[in-house]
Amino acid sequence: MKINKNIIKELNDYLEEFNLTEIEYTDKDVKVKVSKSTVSKNIEPTILVDENKVKKEKISADNYRKITSPIIGTAYLAPEPGGKRFIEVGQKIRKGDTVMIVEAMKTMNHVPSPVDGIVKEISVEDGQPVEFGQVIAILD
Repeated sequence: MKINKNIIKELNDYLEEFNLTEIEYTDKDVKVKVSKSTVSKNIEPTILVDENKVKKEKISADNYRKITSPIIGTAYLAPEPGGKRFIEVGQKIRKGDTVMIVEAMKTMNHVPSPVDGIVKEISVEDGQPVEFGQVIAILD
């Protein structure tokens, strides 16, 4: 059997393009599976400030910080169903503390706080789908 390197290269490109860890292709009696190692990386969420919204709410960007989802997935507020939540409104958190988990492709990604602060608002519900860049929490 001759291995089609083009299929492997294309699958590898998809891994990078869609930030996947594994992909599988099957055609008749040929099955190709491409995967990359899943070395844990600290994903630092970016802080996005929508200037129009800030003006409407009369909130200074200096006083409130928005934590956004670093990936598309499902947000979980606790490490297990019925477990203690990572954060609560009014709680003081430190940079690096886990804010929540975003599950993507059966991988649980812990979202760390990029700054110290006090939780003003949790913007998502447990089990809610989230988009890349969506505000998940607001810190004071």
